[in-house]
Amino acid sequence: MQNGHILEEKTALVVGASRGIGLAIARQIAHAGAQTTLASRDVPALEREAEALRAEGLRAITRQVDVNRLDADADFSGFDILVNVTGTNIRKRFEDYSREDFESLMDTNLNGLVELTQRVGREMINRRTGGKVLFIGSLMSLLGLPYLTAYAMTKSAIAGLTRSLAAEWGRYNIQVNCIAPGFILTDLNREMWQDDGMKQWLAGSQANPRMGTPEDISPLAAFLCGPGADYITGQVIAVDGGFTTTSVWPFAPKP
Repeated sequence: MQNGHILEEKTALVVGASRGIGLAIARQIAHAGAQTTLASRDVPALEREAEALRAEGLRAITRQVDVNRLDADADFSGFDILVNVTGTNIRKRFEDYSREDFESLMDTNLNGLVELTQRVGREMINRRTGGKVLFIGSLMSLLGLPYLTAYAMTKSAIAGLTRSLAAEWGRYNIQVNCIAPGFILTDLNREMWQDDGMKQWLAGSQANPRMGTPEDISPLAAFLCGPGADYITGQVIAVDGGFTTTSVWPFAPKP
C-alpha cells in the first residue's frame, strides 16, 4: 500500500470513502502522506476508518457529504486533490427503467459530482497552486454491456467531462483524469458474482482471469494525484485485467 510520501503537504477530499474503491483510495492517499478527508453520507463508517488511519500515525479526518444535497453554504476550499468515487447502479432491461430510475442515477453518479467539482475546482483556480481531479468511471465509460444503459449514460458522461475539463483547466495547472475500473468485487455487485457461470465467463474473457479488488485501483489513483502525473491529463485509464483490450481462447499450439 505504500507510496512513499508523494503527497506530503497535500490535502485530499475523497467522496464516497466509506467502503469499497473509495475507501481503498482514501487509505492509499493517506499512506502517501496527504491530509485526507474521508467523505460520504455514512459518518459512523467514516469515523471508524479514519480512526484506524490515525492509529497508524496518518492524517485523516471525516466529513459528511451527500452529493445529492450539497449544502449551499459549505466550504470546499483548501483542497489540492479531489477524488470523486460516489456512485450507484440499477440493473434492468432498458425498456423497464422508469424516469425515477434515470433521475436517481443521474443525480448520484453525475449531477451531484458535477456541482461538487465546480465548487472545489473554483477554489483550486482561485488559489493558483494547481490541483488534481480524479473521477472513478467504469468499463461503461469505454464500452457497452447489456442491462446497464442508465448507468452507462452517467459513466460515459464522466469520461466526456474528464476530457473537456482537462482541456479547460489545464491553464490553471489542474490535471483531470478518470480511472475506469473493470470487474471489481464490491458491495454493489457481490451478489451478482456469486454465480459460478459469471465467474467462468470472466475467466474466459480477459487476460487476467480473476476479479479485481479495490486495492487494484488505489495505487493508480494515488499516482494520478501525485507529481508523477503532472503531465498526464484528460485520460480515461482502464484498470480491468485486460478486459477492454484482450480476449482469450482455448487454442494452444502443439508442443
